[in-house]
Amino acid sequence: MDVKDCLTTERLVLRRWRDSDGKAFRNLNADTRVMEFMPKLLTWDESDRLMKRFEGHFEEHGFGLYAAELRDSQGLIGFLGLAVPDFSAGFTPCVEIGWRLAPEYWGHGLATEGAREAMRDGFESQGLTGIVSFTVPMNVRSVRVMERLGMARDQDGDFEHPKLPEGHALRHQVLYRLDREVWKQGGVASRTT
Repeated sequence: MDVKDCLTTERLVLRRWRDSDGKAFRNLNADTRVMEFMPKLLTWDESDRLMKRFEGHFEEHGFGLYAAELRDSQGLIGFLGLAVPDFSAGFTPCVEIGWRLAPEYWGHGLATEGAREAMRDGFESQGLTGIVSFTVPMNVRSVRVMERLGMARDQDGDFEHPKLPEGHALRHQVLYRLDREVWKQGGVASRTT
């Protein structure tokens, strides 16, 4: 298992979590704009537990959701990386790529830039054969990132999130996929039907 402590891009450092990230992470998870497409805002205790879970994921799987910071400012702006979802659906087990950035960093291509590096590491260093991502259909910003990453919509894979109750506004999720062989060719293999 090749556990990397850090990945870098032109503008970002994706690194393991530090105790000093706690305050910025709590603020991120309590921001209504950031959490618009998540089931709820997180309390400080929930954020702290989530940060510990992220760090534990690296130890268990060899990869995870990294703390993200700008190379020139060295302050937490969110997270980016890979994770194994902790629920069952038609497409699991799998590895998901995900991101969450503070609003002042939206619209600058940072999510795409960081996710590309996490994806490259997943395929090249971790030996993954495929990566998925999912969100609610109205989360257009994240859907655009998935498309810029070369991921293709798998309409047959769209699902009702098992962790949310029936009738919940965020229960229906759209699924995007990218296989390593398609990634190597730099293109999108259409999965839309």
